[in-house]
Amino acid sequence: MSAMAELLFQGLHQGAWAVLLCGPVLVASVAATVFSVRRRAAGRAGRAGEVPDQLFWDVFLGSCVALPALIIPAMVSPWAGLVMAGAAVAAGIGAHHGTPRYLAWHAARREHRQQLSAHQAATARHDELLVRWRRYELDPASSIDYPALADVRLPETSALIKAMRRADQLRTAAHTTYPDAVGSLAATLAAAERAAGIPSRLPADQAG
Repeated sequence: MSAMAELLFQGLHQGAWAVLLCGPVLVASVAATVFSVRRRAAGRAGRAGEVPDQLFWDVFLGSCVALPALIIPAMVSPWAGLVMAGAAVAAGIGAHHGTPRYLAWHAARREHRQQLSAHQAATARHDELLVRWRRYELDPASSIDYPALADVRLPETSALIKAMRRADQLRTAAHTTYPDAVGSLAATLAAAERAAGIPSRLPADQAG
C-alpha cells in the first residue's frame, strides 16, 4: 500500500512540475496564436491572396510551440495532460473574446494620438495666423494702407472674423474639427488680404 502511495505521490510531484514548467509556455503560445489569427482576419492586412498564407504560418508556428508543451506533461502524468488541455482551451477562449476589445482599445489610442498631433499642429498654425492678422490690426501703417481688413461690412472681412471666432471656440475644446477650422481661417485670411489689395508677392508678415 505504501508503495502505491509513493508512486502516486511521485506521479503527482512530477506532473506538478511539468505543469509549472510547460503551462506558461502552452498558455502563452495558444493565446498568441489565437490573437494573431483574429487580428489578421479582422485587419485583412496585405493582399487578399496573402492572408491565408499568413494565417497558415501563424497556426503552424503556434502549433510547433503549443503541441510539445501539451504532449510532454501528458506523457509525464495523465492528470497533468488534462490540466494542460483545460488551460489551453481557456487561453484560446480568452484570447478569442479579448482580441476584439484589445484591437478596439489600441485603435482608439492610435486615433487619439493622431488627433492630438493634428491639434498641436493646428494650434501652431493658428498662432501664426493670429500674429499675421494682428499686424494688420495693431500696426498703424498697415491700418492706413489696408483699411479693408478692419471693415467688417466687406464680405471677405466678415467671413474672416467668423472663421476666427469659430477657430477660437474649437481650440479651447480640442474639438476634432479644429484643424479644419484653422484651415478655413487661413483661407479666409488669404481671401481678405486679396480683397484688401495686398500684393500676393509680398509676405503677409511684411505687409506693413
